[in-house]
Amino acid sequence: MAAGEKAKRQMKRLYARMAEEPAAFCPVGDHLQQAAALGYSAEEIERLPKGAWIGLGCGNPLLFAGLKAGETVLDLGSGGGRDAFLAAHRVGRKGRVIGVDMTPEMVRKAEANAPEGGYENVRFKVAEMEQLPVESDSVDCVISNCVINHSPDQGAVFSEAFRVLKRGGRMVISDLVLEGELSREVRRSLEGTSACLASSLERKQYLDAIRRVGFRDVTVVGERPFGWEGMDPRVAGKVTSVQVTAAK
Repeated sequence: MAAGEKAKRQMKRLYARMAEEPAAFCPVGDHLQQAAALGYSAEEIERLPKGAWIGLGCGNPLLFAGLKAGETVLDLGSGGGRDAFLAAHRVGRKGRVIGVDMTPEMVRKAEANAPEGGYENVRFKVAEMEQLPVESDSVDCVISNCVINHSPDQGAVFSEAFRVLKRGGRMVISDLVLEGELSREVRRSLEGTSACLASSLERKQYLDAIRRVGFRDVTVVGERPFGWEGMDPRVAGKVTSVQVTAAK
């Protein structure tokens, strides 16, 4: 099995456990504090079901999405439903939001959170980002928050995002990129210690992969260093959280 596919399976197991025991990974209060640091407003934090904040991400794509009433939004890696629910507020009752996640436990968690907030215009599906169960040319905006980097075939994810978008639609994502290449040995070791980085691409590779499938106006609209206490010293200082917009 390829390294990227192993890392993906590891992340799937991790998120399944996180969905079932979120407090074991990060207390809700800590998640809310981190959410504020990423640009989520106090109103947004208060508005959502507390269970929606699991699997926080590395940014806030909604800051740059410019969602309008009546639009259709697709959230790749929707987790507990956080960004999908916030998008639902923006597009209103005449709009709709589709959340996809590869982890059945996360989809069940999001579906359980939806009634608490009265989210009737949101649907969640268990699906792989590389093969989306969504019609072509049917979505106004694709969003994603720190999930695409988990894929062993990020080009396929971008190709699918391009396929489902309407002409003139846009993709707005927060994700992790590397500043420089990692050796094969380092990537192998990351499978066991930092699986979220094992499949990550170098910045130029990542942006080129988006352009290669047909996106235009690919722009990094925000970025900040990314890391955590105890991070593998071989990658510390080499990871950046980027906010990227692109148009079809």
